[in-house]
Amino acid sequence: MTALPVIIGFGGINPAGRSSAHHGYRRLVIDRLPAADAMQTRASLATLMGLIKYENGYWLNTAGESVDLHTALMQLDPLLKAGTLIRKLENNLFDPERLLYHKRATLQASDDQPVSFTIKRQHLPDHIPLGWLISEAEPGHLHVEIPTSMDILTENWRKSPVNSAGQLPSGFDPKALYASRNHPRGLQLTVFGASDALQSLGIPWETVLNTVPADQISVYAGSSMSQMDYDGNGGLLQARLLGKKVSSKQLALGFAEMPADFINAYVLGNLGTTGTNAAACATFLYNLRQGIRDIRSGTHRLVIVGTSEAPLTPEIMDGYTTMGALVDDAALLALDKDKHLTKPDHRRACRPFGVNAGFTLGESAQFVVLCDDKLALELGANIYGSVNDVFVNADGYKKSISSPGAGNYITMAKAMAATAAVIGHQGLQTRSYVQAHGTGTPQNRVTESHIFSTLAGTFGIERWPVAAIKTYLGHSLASASADQLVNSLGVWRYGIIPGISGTESIADDVHQNNLEFLLQHREVGATGMDAVILNAKGFGGNNASASILAPHLTEKMLKRRHGDDAFKNWQHKQEQVKQNARDYDEQAQRGLAGLIYRFDHNVLDGATLAVTTDSISIPGMAHTVKLPADTPYADMLSD
Repeated sequence: MTALPVIIGFGGINPAGRSSAHHGYRRLVIDRLPAADAMQTRASLATLMGLIKYENGYWLNTAGESVDLHTALMQLDPLLKAGTLIRKLENNLFDPERLLYHKRATLQASDDQPVSFTIKRQHLPDHIPLGWLISEAEPGHLHVEIPTSMDILTENWRKSPVNSAGQLPSGFDPKALYASRNHPRGLQLTVFGASDALQSLGIPWETVLNTVPADQISVYAGSSMSQMDYDGNGGLLQARLLGKKVSSKQLALGFAEMPADFINAYVLGNLGTTGTNAAACATFLYNLRQGIRDIRSGTHRLVIVGTSEAPLTPEIMDGYTTMGALVDDAALLALDKDKHLTKPDHRRACRPFGVNAGFTLGESAQFVVLCDDKLALELGANIYGSVNDVFVNADGYKKSISSPGAGNYITMAKAMAATAAVIGHQGLQTRSYVQAHGTGTPQNRVTESHIFSTLAGTFGIERWPVAAIKTYLGHSLASASADQLVNSLGVWRYGIIPGISGTESIADDVHQNNLEFLLQHREVGATGMDAVILNAKGFGGNNASASILAPHLTEKMLKRRHGDDAFKNWQHKQEQVKQNARDYDEQAQRGLAGLIYRFDHNVLDGATLAVTTDSISIPGMAHTVKLPADTPYADMLSD
C-alpha cells in the first residue's frame, strides 16, 4: 500500500506572527474568533513584539510594571494590529527614506588649474593612475594633482518609491533569541521557524529517533533569492565596492539550500536526506513534492519541508521595482484617487483580482512535518491534514521569461482530478476551494482567473470559492505557498476562510464564470471543506499545484486502512501529545519556550561509526543504517 503523507506539525513566522497552534492564521480572522483563542493570539503577538513579558509569575509592561493580562492585551490591541501584516515599511532593516546610491561624475582640470586634493597615505590607490602628481603634505597625508580629469563616484541618498511590505511583527528580532553570530536574516528565521515546527509536534524528537532510522528522515528547505542581506550574498557582492572586506561567512551562508543545512546541523542533528529545489515563487511546493515522494516510495518515514525568505533589502526591492512588478506609493494613490487620499493606503497595497498595480514583497519562514500514515498512528501524532499530491509543469516555449504560460493549466487540472479521485466529483464541486497565487498584479488577475474559470467549468463547478492570502501577508516568494498551506490548516480548525480584504471589488477583466472570489470572510465550518488546492506560479515557468486533504477526511482514511484497534490506540496516545503541544504553546505565548539551536553539540566523525558490509551503527541512534543488499536491476544482469 502506498503511504499517505500526513501533516503532523507545522511552525514558522511571517507578518501575521508565529504559525504554530494556528496563531498566524488567527491574526487574519482575529475579530471572528472565540474570545479565549483571540486573547491567546494577542498574547503571542504581544510577547513577540516586546510589548509585554512574563517574569516570575507576573505579566509586565515595557516599564516593568505588573499588569492584568486581559486588560493589557485589550489596550494593546490597536498596536498589535497596526504592527502586523502588510503595512508601511519600518526602518528596522533599512531606512526607506535614505537609501545609499552613487552617481558617476568627472572632475575636469581647467587650462591653468589641475584637479588637486589631499588624501591619507593608506587611502592612495594601489596602482597610481597615469598622470597623477604626488607630493608630501601634512604628516600621513599626500597631495595629489591631476592635470587632466578624474572619474569619481559621489555619495547620494534617495527615498524608496515603494513603501509597503509584509514585514514580520514590529519589534520582533529573531537574532536576539539565540547566538546568531552574524547569520543572514533568512537563517535567523529558519532557526525560529524550524524550532517552532519541531516543538509543535508534542512529541520529543528523541522519541522520533527511537522509532525511525536516521537515514529515513529527510529535510527539504531553502530559499528562492538566497540570503541577500549584508551577512550573506549581499555583503559578498557589496563589501569591496563599499571599501570593506568580505567575511569568511558571507559566501557560505548565502547558499539557497542553507536553511536545510542549518536545520540539519543546528536543530535536528539530521543524518538523512537533505536538499532544496529552487523554483522561484513555487519553491515550497517543489520541496513538498520531493518530500511526499520520499514518503510514498517508502524510502523515508518522516520529512521536514520548508522555506525561508527574507527579501526586504533595498537591492531586491529595487530590482522588482525596476521590472514594474511592485506597487509603489504613486500607484497606490492613483488607485485610490476617488477617495482623495493624501497618503497611500499601505495596508491595502496588495489587491488580488481587484483593480491593482503590482505585488507587495513579504518575508516568511514556514516548515511542516510530515510522516507516513502508519507512523502517525504509532506516534499518536496530531493530524492536521494530508498531502494528496503535488504537480509541477513548465510553460514550454516562452517569449518573456517572467510571463505566465500553459503549464499552470496542467498543474491545476491534475490537482483537481487528483482531488476528485479521493473525494469524488461532487466533493470537488461542493466541498473544495482554491488558495490562489493571487499576487495583486494586473497580469495575474487575468491569467490566473482564466485558469480557474476554465477548469472549474470543465469539472462542473458552479461557484468555486477563491481565496488569496497575499492580501494580508504580501508575496514571500519561496514561502508563498507555505503561507497558503499553514493558513489552510487554520481553516480546518476554525471554519473561516479569510476573505480577500484588500480588494473592494473584482476588476472588470477578471474571469468570474464558475468562480466566487471571497472578498469577505466565509464561514464554512471546521468540516465544511474536504480539500483545498494550493496554486503557485513562479518566474521562469515554475508552476505547481497541490491537493491537500482535510484532517477529518485524513482520520477517516486512516481508520479504514489500519482498523479500529490501531485508531483507538492512536486516540489514547493523542491525549499526551495534545497536552505536550498545548504546554509548548503556553510557554511560547509567554516568551519562555526558547529556540532549538545546538552549536557544536554531539558532533560526529568517522572514527565514532561502526561500519560493516551490511550496516552502519551511529552513537546515540537506536537504529542502524542498513546498506543496500540487492538491486532493482537484477533482471538486467547476466546469470
